[in-house]
Amino acid sequence: MHARRQLAALALLAGLVAVPALAATDTQAPTPTRAELLAKSTAAEWRTPDPHNLLVMQLPSGRVLIELASDFTPLHAANIRTLVREHYFDGLSINRVQDNFVTQWDDPESTRDHPDPAKLKSLGTAKKALPPEYTHAINGKLPWTPLSDGDVYAPQVGFVEGFPAARDPATGREWLTHCYGMVGVARDIAPDSGNGSSLYAVIGQSPRRLDRNLAIAGRVLVGMPLLSALPRGAGPMGFYDKPSQRTPIQSVRLASELPPAQRPAVQVLRTDSATFAALLDAQRHRRDAFYQVSSGKVGLCSVEVPVREMTPTD
Repeated sequence: MHARRQLAALALLAGLVAVPALAATDTQAPTPTRAELLAKSTAAEWRTPDPHNLLVMQLPSGRVLIELASDFTPLHAANIRTLVREHYFDGLSINRVQDNFVTQWDDPESTRDHPDPAKLKSLGTAKKALPPEYTHAINGKLPWTPLSDGDVYAPQVGFVEGFPAARDPATGREWLTHCYGMVGVARDIAPDSGNGSSLYAVIGQSPRRLDRNLAIAGRVLVGMPLLSALPRGAGPMGFYDKPSQRTPIQSVRLASELPPAQRPAVQVLRTDSATFAALLDAQRHRRDAFYQVSSGKVGLCSVEVPVREMTPTD
């Protein structure tokens, strides 16, 4: 009899312990997926890039869309527009693909150790050198969406219209950051030696050490797989050692130069929207059958700002 009472008591105790745990689990609904959150977004939460700032680069494998960051690097954006209008990039090539780092396109002659000036493609009316534009004064008029999760490289980080950015209130400066898909301006040793005729896209782990040391001209909106999946170069720094390995650039145009029917219909989720805030929260606090532990944090360069291509019926 005594033994039966002990077993009954233990069973009751186990039941009392188990019930709250089950109740807590049942009350935690799974975190909405990215697709579910985006499906509930409103039209007002999406913005259409200015066609004057949208580059359309045509490769043999498809189309790459790049939005220029004219609010952060206006001089470089203007010079790149001039190069594009004068068809500078047409017929050039992707000459460098360094694993876990960057894909770079420019005049292949310019990347040689001793380029022949007579073979270099003319820059036309574009400027040969520009001020660095690595940082600029904090612009309170731009929509700033801060991340409160902290950052190793900057006192403050966040987003400005989809571009990952950093700030230092002590100096009053802000700058764009080298996250995946960002497009930077290659240069020589001199800080003013970059002019936008040689560009690179980050295709690997974010090289944030480059922040404030190179100008960032924009961000790839569509077509990153066409740049990141290319064969790696076997030469120093990932340059191709054979001309046959290069990927030709068929053309680069400003969307504003194309007939309206041919302009890309692309939209970017506003980073100051409620849906973007929900996406950040879902990434911080993931709860579903796979995730056993939520990080509770989100890194600046781990956030993928949603982009959607529209169809004529949208």
